[in-house]
Amino acid sequence: MSHRASPLDRAVLACFRGVTRALLVGLAAALPWLAQAQSPSIPAPSAYDEVSRLMRAQQLDQALSRAQDYLRSNPRDPQMRFLLGVAQNQKGDSAAALETFTNLTQDNPELPEPHNNLAVLHAAAGRYDEARVALEAAIRANPRYAVALENLGDVYARLAERAWQRARDVDAQNPRLAPKLKAVQSLLATTPR
Repeated sequence: MSHRASPLDRAVLACFRGVTRALLVGLAAALPWLAQAQSPSIPAPSAYDEVSRLMRAQQLDQALSRAQDYLRSNPRDPQMRFLLGVAQNQKGDSAAALETFTNLTQDNPELPEPHNNLAVLHAAAGRYDEARVALEAAIRANPRYAVALENLGDVYARLAERAWQRARDVDAQNPRLAPKLKAVQSLLATTPR
């Protein structure tokens, strides 16, 4: 069974960028001189693009460094914090990614992607109850978030398997448990982990 993290550079970044663009357009309308500025006074979009490019190139140390540099002056930026968490996870530092996504979900509960990625980390560690809670938060934030809905189904399958295994341990003679376990294990085996 495979749990899917929120995609890095498609809808997630588009959502964050849409907010950034709207903010910049509003600022430019309110401050006409800003629209005429030639200096790179608003480097944020290029910083996101640079970190994303470094991650796609598997230059994770550089991506982490660039994200951390950016966050020193913009510590609450949700998009860069999300990218940092993805880079930490890709590098194999799941503890750091877990902390980053946890903090991000606490500061921005309305964003579904960090909840989803937090759930993926919990599920990978076998913490399916925590994964379920995180996925339910992602779905509350966006009821049409298909990745989180799929992941929630996977987590429910794992929870069902665990419950039926426990039931079998308590009542090994129950004839209903063997077919249920076989069906869910067959389902879980067909999905790559």
